[in-house]
Amino acid sequence: MNEQRKDILDMLAEGKITAEEAEQLIAALERDQPPAASSLDARPKGRAKYLRVVVDTLENGEPGRVNVRVPLQLLRAGVRLAALIPPQALGQANAELKKSGVPFDLTQLKPEQLEALVEHLDEMTVEVDQPDAKVRVFCE
Repeated sequence: MNEQRKDILDMLAEGKITAEEAEQLIAALERDQPPAASSLDARPKGRAKYLRVVVDTLENGEPGRVNVRVPLQLLRAGVRLAALIPPQALGQANAELKKSGVPFDLTQLKPEQLEALVEHLDEMTVEVDQPDAKVRVFCE
């Protein structure tokens, strides 16, 4: 963590700035980084912290952007919590998922599978019907 980011987080912890102000300051720091440092092609080494989904579109001549950042720790915790669910409840949840058209088996969800998924996200490609849309899914 760089010194400026640490200073911002310290000010937030001390109550000198709000969470929104801290977010704006950190965003400004990220904008000021040289392009090579913020390249999406170069995944940082070490354990990934966030799952990012970025969608850039051009609709009716207007650019649009969706930028979703999910903490992977939240996903990891969810997978660990799923291991605590009784088998009968998992069976009921799977039945409801299937009835809703979601072909997912919660009994097969294991923490090591999540880590393997995270490792392979760099190879993921998402196709969209809109020719000017660009979708990127990656971990950082």
